[in-house]
Amino acid sequence: MSKQLIIAEKPSVAQDIARALGGFTKEKDYFESDEYVLSSAVGHLLELVVPDEYEVKRGKWTFAHLPVIPPQFALKPIEKTDDRLKLLTRLIKRKDVTGLINACDAGREGELIFNFIAQHAKSDKPVRRLWLQSMTATAIRDGFTHLRSAQEVEGLRSAAVCRAESDWLIGINGTRAMTAFNSKTGGFHLTTVGRVQTPTLAIVVEREQKIRQFKPRDYWELEASFGCQAGSYAGRWFDEKFKKPEGDEHATAFRLWDKARAEAIKAKCDGKPGTVTEESKPSTQLSPLLFDLTSLQREANGRFGFSARVTLQIAQALYEKHKALTYPRTDARALPEDYLGTVKDVMRALPDDYAPFANEIAKQGWVKPNKRIFNNAKISDHFAIIPTGTVPKSLSEAEHKIYDLVTRRFLSVFYPAAEYRITTRITRVENEAFKTEGKVLVNSGWLAVYGKEAVKEDEDGSGGGAQLCAVQPNETVSTDDILVKSLVTKPPARYNEATLLSAMEGAGKMVDDEELRAAMAERGLGTPATRAQIIEGLIAEQYIHREGRELIPSAKAFSLITLLKGLDVSALTSPELTGEWEHKLAQMERGQLSRPEFMREIAEMAREVVERAKRFESDTVPGDFVTLSTRCPKCGGVVKENYKKFACQACDWSAWKIVAGRQFEIHEIETLLREGRVGPLMGFRSKMGRLFNAEIRLNDDKQPEFDFGQPKDDGEGAEPVDFSGQEPLGACPKCASPVYEHGMAYVCAKSVGPEKSCDFRSGKVILQQPVEREQMTKLLADGRTDLLKGFVSTRTKRKFSAFLVRGADGKVGFEFEPKTPKAGAKAKAGDGAGKEGAAAETAEKAEKAKPAARKTSPRARKEA
Repeated sequence: MSKQLIIAEKPSVAQDIARALGGFTKEKDYFESDEYVLSSAVGHLLELVVPDEYEVKRGKWTFAHLPVIPPQFALKPIEKTDDRLKLLTRLIKRKDVTGLINACDAGREGELIFNFIAQHAKSDKPVRRLWLQSMTATAIRDGFTHLRSAQEVEGLRSAAVCRAESDWLIGINGTRAMTAFNSKTGGFHLTTVGRVQTPTLAIVVEREQKIRQFKPRDYWELEASFGCQAGSYAGRWFDEKFKKPEGDEHATAFRLWDKARAEAIKAKCDGKPGTVTEESKPSTQLSPLLFDLTSLQREANGRFGFSARVTLQIAQALYEKHKALTYPRTDARALPEDYLGTVKDVMRALPDDYAPFANEIAKQGWVKPNKRIFNNAKISDHFAIIPTGTVPKSLSEAEHKIYDLVTRRFLSVFYPAAEYRITTRITRVENEAFKTEGKVLVNSGWLAVYGKEAVKEDEDGSGGGAQLCAVQPNETVSTDDILVKSLVTKPPARYNEATLLSAMEGAGKMVDDEELRAAMAERGLGTPATRAQIIEGLIAEQYIHREGRELIPSAKAFSLITLLKGLDVSALTSPELTGEWEHKLAQMERGQLSRPEFMREIAEMAREVVERAKRFESDTVPGDFVTLSTRCPKCGGVVKENYKKFACQACDWSAWKIVAGRQFEIHEIETLLREGRVGPLMGFRSKMGRLFNAEIRLNDDKQPEFDFGQPKDDGEGAEPVDFSGQEPLGACPKCASPVYEHGMAYVCAKSVGPEKSCDFRSGKVILQQPVEREQMTKLLADGRTDLLKGFVSTRTKRKFSAFLVRGADGKVGFEFEPKTPKAGAKAKAGDGAGKEGAAAETAEKAEKAKPAARKTSPRARKEA
């Protein structure tokens, strides 16, 4: 009897399909019934690689081997999932399997995962597509009664493969060309670029340049306090004839650039009577649109500080594991036009917390045709993220926050607009005008879903506030006080994840109106599903540092953008141009653009990138470089930055900007030249590719060199170490001798030198977490540090938080924050992506599955 092989993207989805369809028996890694064989991938099982005939060892990347544009692409199994690939290949080739059903996630990535597997297995068996928007049993059974043909999703398949191949072509050729250029004068300076990653970086660098170039301007505002029969109110002076000057983004009607004029207006009006005119009008505010992934990530970052990656993981868990949300990797903010009945069913099934709002919506009949909510034209592959009606159980705190965010947004969109009464009052004193604005909520409308705090926040954030005290017709008011406020213009804010996601969505065009942003989404950088990964990739490559919620570009980022602009490789720095590629991929999905036509353009772009780098004659590149404030350590001359070096303008002294794969920040080189040493610095990479930390000092020739803090400390010939100029941090926990700073470590005075008798030593950097002097002092005195939140596991590469503690044997180890289980929560609460999300608030508990309060395990002692 012939059977169909169903391939899901993840094992959990395969289990859901087996439960929904029924009749399956479980084999080792697959299910089987009379009609189907069912198994799954575990995400991506194969990756594109350089075909053997084009491969060149990493240290020998030169222009001679570029560009790399193979006539066809090779696939390589991902080593850690090779067993699963072999299983699927064996199942595909079974003689009783006559057709395949692609049950991977409904989108580009799912299409790519399945097609790579089928291509690797050399299968020519017919394929049908399961298209799921929800993971409920009903939705799964319905999906199997409406399987799509391979032809119906051919555009999506083409776009998926083109996206992977174009990223490969631009990434390989761009990275190797820029690495070859930067390595011309010796060494191997890896310089990664990407079709989407690099234009995203360009947005962040451009904003940072504006911040650095910003010159603050002083200005003054006047704030008056007026008295009337009913009380008092405040007003701000403004220029009634104001017209915004072209090119002056900081000018407003309320700002005065001349202090003397501000003081003159104060003197003119202080204590004088005023007359009042007033206009009051109604205003309405619609609820925000339903969430797509990007707007959900922005909201979660702004409210809870969750990274885009964490929000995606939580939303994916709520979709896949808890069946509580619909498919999250969507760029749509509307629902299908035939979804009215489904929406009503979902509302009836929501948890009790939301029942009052759902009941009110049903009572008033607010679920009805509305193009703002139900609009097929605004949906591509997936509709907006909404609850499924399945009541989730055992959610972690972070999962509950995201579920609540989506559910309240879903309910609020059906409520009527919030209604306000906005009053604008103009008080004139001696022909000078002062404006007062009041905003009063008349009908809360959709704000009722969010409660009193939301109403208060909305009023407070509007610039209006509480209702104004009444002024009688023709009443004269008194000017009781006028305050001249001295202020300074501020530079543009740095990007955080929420604002960078917005910039990526709009291809670098900052648009305030969210409906306009939604209309521009198909021309954005990346897709909703990949934007979080792009940001994390930039952080992993140390192009961007995450400091609090701000994203700050590194010196390495500035060098890359300088290089690309100097070479005039605009294709890799222009968000708008890269947005065009995304637009074309979307056209391909709809069958409006052919795959060969798109790939010809990408191949030409790859050739141009290589040729521009190859033709550039000079080793240096023009750019906006810095003149250091610290003088040359050799002759006292002026030191200027160029593309590759910091060089004295008066003598032959210079120093490379990149050392062991890590680039100096400006403040670091300034410290090194001023004090003769800097560090410890993190992120250096050995010739074997291993990361290490070190201090840098100037040697006798005034050149930077590594200082690991162990100059003949051990063994015969060890030199005495002079600690006389240092203040000890405390007593050694092993022998009670003083502990001092020494190179990259805190050491016992008796652990160095020719007569060492103790071995106490603790690093200044442990698992990428700097241990400041005050924390080591606290450890020695109290037995443990404060909670430190920047450790990075050597095994999982994830950040975690821990206390450093002093063990009974004097050794330093970790202690982890004890978890506080939620009342009534089951043991599994917080597993998976929800646990990942909880880390955004409480910091990741080191490697999460370990006991809550380990102290000095052998591995912990070794790492500490």
